[in-house]
Amino acid sequence: MSLENFEQIRSFDNENFVHPWESMKKVGTNSRTFAETADGIYLYDENGQKLIDGPGGMWCVQIGYGRKEMAEAIADQVHKMPYYSPWNMSASPSALLARKIAERAPADLKHVFFTTCGSTAVDTAIRFVHFYNNVRGKPQKKIIISREKSYHGSTYLSATVSGKTRDKDWMDTASELVHFLPDVNPSRLPEGMSIEDYLEDKIKDLETAILTIGADKVGAFIAEPVQASGGVIVPPKGYHKQCLEICHRHDVLYISDEVVTGFGRLGHWFASKEVFDIEPDLITCAKGLTSGYVPMGACLISDRIFSEISGEQSQGSSFSNGYTYSGHPVAAAASLKNIEIMEREKLADNSARMGAYLLDGLKELKQKHEIIGDVRGLGLFCGLEIVKSRDTKEHFTPDADIGAQLTQAFSAQGILLRGGDCMNVMPPLCVTSGEIDDIISAMDEGFSQVSKNIAV
Repeated sequence: MSLENFEQIRSFDNENFVHPWESMKKVGTNSRTFAETADGIYLYDENGQKLIDGPGGMWCVQIGYGRKEMAEAIADQVHKMPYYSPWNMSASPSALLARKIAERAPADLKHVFFTTCGSTAVDTAIRFVHFYNNVRGKPQKKIIISREKSYHGSTYLSATVSGKTRDKDWMDTASELVHFLPDVNPSRLPEGMSIEDYLEDKIKDLETAILTIGADKVGAFIAEPVQASGGVIVPPKGYHKQCLEICHRHDVLYISDEVVTGFGRLGHWFASKEVFDIEPDLITCAKGLTSGYVPMGACLISDRIFSEISGEQSQGSSFSNGYTYSGHPVAAAASLKNIEIMEREKLADNSARMGAYLLDGLKELKQKHEIIGDVRGLGLFCGLEIVKSRDTKEHFTPDADIGAQLTQAFSAQGILLRGGDCMNVMPPLCVTSGEIDDIISAMDEGFSQVSKNIAV
């Protein structure tokens, strides 16, 4: 396509395509980068520039781009049968996928409810919590406890339990259904406080909230094993396990939101058990489930709670929740092929190895650039906190637009990254050590350029 014709495409983008989180001030005047082709860990823009995909799409392209066998699996299923109604039928790809997920899930999370994305997976988990307590004769147990800086989605319910204040400035949520706890970021440890005391305080936050609200009113606690868009926040060791123990002590369900951490991102199919030693009541997943090739999500439900409200315990109820595309056969076929590729190429293992290598490289960058206040992460799930002052840990003001400056500088060096106060670095799980060296080199030059233009 000629550049002249492309400018017409750009005008269509501005005039007709309302993007997620659209700035209403800038609407119609944006000059976005267009991803036109892709291969491996690389995207190619409208000018043919080769760009490393630093965030791995939106933390979802585990196997990388341009997989011919994935395209063939999708096409084969389209030819065989592209859709069925999940209300009164099933299909082999969906049933097989449910089984494969159940076999890889921790403990007794063997019931798989398919959704369209991560937001609808979280929405389903919350609706199941409410349904579960209604059937048990405890209809007052509705409140969900969450954390500040958490992100769980953009449906009405999943946005309700998300703790990123900026995302809610102009949007309504069902605020009466949620209670937020302070965030749990060890890099913000108060001066003079030990990590053990900090952990104890954060655990007390949860139990105090349950007791203050009333355990008879609290339905669940929801937490990302590692907070993603909230700043790659890795909680202190033992945090999730102690939270789970408190929840079960007070008949509160534990939802582990693994939309980002699931499917190899932290070196395992799921992070809950293998990394954080917990067996939650529900797990949500999406993103890496299909490596972004086709939209799909899932909510996993444990046998324990499922058995309490099914069969003779069901009260004649139906879980009246679902989507036209629940268990979509093409998405299921894509996920089955995704799992096959990940297992054959040991991509979860690669994530663990390359993640450690990436983290070491990012720590070296911190030694060179004063605006990097902290480096943290697990597996190929890393983040750099950007600060105006390391001493005060103060962030730049929104007027400084530091995120946009860094994004532009990195892009000029051939790498796409996103973020503001925290730059997320989460490339596809197929990344090599040489490609990570390229990532570090590009970021090094980008930080140098931006640092010349700001007062630190």
